[in-house]
Amino acid sequence: MGGAAPVLSRRRALALVALLTALVVYGAGAGVLPDVSNAWDVAFAAAVLLPATLCVVLIALPAARWRGTVWVGLGLVALSVVLRLAGLDSLFNVTKLLALTSFGFAFVTLLEPPLGLIVSLAAIIPWVDAYSVWRGPTKVVVTQHPGLFDRISIAFRAPGENSTANLGPPDVVFFAIFLATAQQYRLRVGWTFVGMIACLIVTLVATASFDVSGLPALPAISLGFLLPNADLLWHRWREWRVSQAQAG
Repeated sequence: MGGAAPVLSRRRALALVALLTALVVYGAGAGVLPDVSNAWDVAFAAAVLLPATLCVVLIALPAARWRGTVWVGLGLVALSVVLRLAGLDSLFNVTKLLALTSFGFAFVTLLEPPLGLIVSLAAIIPWVDAYSVWRGPTKVVVTQHPGLFDRISIAFRAPGENSTANLGPPDVVFFAIFLATAQQYRLRVGWTFVGMIACLIVTLVATASFDVSGLPALPAISLGFLLPNADLLWHRWREWRVSQAQAG
């Protein structure tokens, strides 16, 4: 009798380990790299660091079909606390990323939300996030408790300095939710990833260009999910309307 199929193929598992190792090494050693101009920092984050970090979600995507991801996420949260207390910030950052990814996958796998609900969320959460960043809880945390935001967010460290760009926990969770949804409902997984990354890059560049403390990331992530799949989503909606009319 054959054993259970692995959550990730050997090739994906090796690629994930290699990428995570590279991210940990970079995070630990970024301070000794040459300190370049802010424009080059933004260009490096946009062209290399942001896509590489979120590529972890793409490589791990087959694990979204596994119903044990929520337990993995809880275990990674516990490990994150230990790493934080031990002062291993680079490992702590990567472990947070994996934990948030696991929770995003678990939302899709365990709750099995209908595609219409996910699309509705993609349409609503940008407005909620924008309010939160400019006037709501996110603004309070970032301005009044910056240490807390640094601890719970994913950091993208600039080379040669301690400053970072950050993605909040909901941003990573929804990035994983939308990618897992694209896989589950046979949408365009690759283009969904590219779309979300591209929109996040635009947000990152806009933040630096307009010299603001931060812009909401969920509008970019939602748009990056909806645009590459717009025709497929419209077709699914039309099919649903026809089936409802026939049933009525």
